[in-house]
Amino acid sequence: MSTYKIGIVVGSLRKESINRQLAQAVAKLLPPDFSAEFIEIGDLPLYNQDLDGNQPAVVGAFKQHIEQQHGIIFVTPEYNRSIPGVLKNAIDHGSRPYGQNSWSGKAVGIMGTSSGAPATSMAQQHLRNTLVFCNMPALNQPEAYIQWRDGMIDAEDKFNERTGSFMQNWVDAYVAWVKKNAA
Repeated sequence: MSTYKIGIVVGSLRKESINRQLAQAVAKLLPPDFSAEFIEIGDLPLYNQDLDGNQPAVVGAFKQHIEQQHGIIFVTPEYNRSIPGVLKNAIDHGSRPYGQNSWSGKAVGIMGTSSGAPATSMAQQHLRNTLVFCNMPALNQPEAYIQWRDGMIDAEDKFNERTGSFMQNWVDAYVAWVKKNAA
């Protein structure tokens, strides 16, 4: 395979989201045979099973973007010890209607950042529970619970040396995971 396509889903809609900044910096660490595409979730309507037979066009386009990827990286903040509702909404849209799960089989990586010491550990655990049901094989190690610190990422979306070393290790493990699962 010449190029692996990775979809990046950020679970925050905030314009200055630190999780979006993390995702942008991680995308720059991917090797040349990997391309990253940010899959936006803010325009999706609230999931309603009544629409499964006649999904809005934005949902169909969203599902197509997912299906074109070899892997997905979820970058999530933690809201009230779980994932944001907008992220759960996107996962629900991608997995429905029953039997048309666009997420199935996609090699997944999970990370997130927060200013608190436990970072996004609870949200990531909740996300893992959901992704098991969606049949997404998740990278287990290394885990990436990143405590946000000023200066961690510069204006060019590059990590400082300490964080960059850890994140490159995570990216290398994820790349191997995608190659293993895409075979």
